[in-house]
Amino acid sequence: MTALTIDWSAIDQVLLDMDGTILDLAFDNHFWLELLPQRYADLQGISFAESLARMEPEFQATRGTLNWYCLDYWSRWTGLDVIAMKTEMQHRMQVLPGSEDFLAAVRTSGRPLWLVTNAHPGSWTVKLAKTGIGQYFDRVISSHDFGMPKEDARFWPLLQERYPFDPARSLFADDSLPVLHAARDHGIREVIAMLHPDSTAAPRVIDGFPAVNRLPELLPVPLRQLSENPAKP
Repeated sequence: MTALTIDWSAIDQVLLDMDGTILDLAFDNHFWLELLPQRYADLQGISFAESLARMEPEFQATRGTLNWYCLDYWSRWTGLDVIAMKTEMQHRMQVLPGSEDFLAAVRTSGRPLWLVTNAHPGSWTVKLAKTGIGQYFDRVISSHDFGMPKEDARFWPLLQERYPFDPARSLFADDSLPVLHAARDHGIREVIAMLHPDSTAAPRVIDGFPAVNRLPELLPVPLRQLSENPAKP
């Protein structure tokens, strides 16, 4: 893990991933690795193990492509209404500890704050409504609007063309290594890896990028102390 040193005076804009950065990836891991295979098994009249065996090759074939994140694609492939399932399970969607403190601090600082996610609209709209984090963002950007995921090197130039920003004065945080590499290759000044995207799993070890467990660790110390020690009434 690279040592974390951020010069906030050089950062004019903040871009953030959603799942595993702001929201707990435990929801998605449960949904894709447990719930969807079980519902597919029930639909097909097969065992859970057989369901996983059928789905795993498709997971591998689509990983890193837009279909990996596309709820319409998985609805067609499984014969299930995956968007409806996301809505059904929204009670399990949770904000990672400290995420809202960080979002509020960025908003208070006056820096533009963008959500840049691979999530399908049928997913991110439900998650923002359920968690209430949508209020913090100046712009919500889904890779589905560009026809390619964030790990595709073509995504970042297209994003900058459609919504101009200065990569050399921007900070971006994400839990996906392929996405982090693509963002760094585009010239984003501060590219931060998230070490603990799933609260039900152990933190990961990531080399080559500055990394934190939770977003508040990125706050300058005075702001962090302010959030931890609010003024008494």
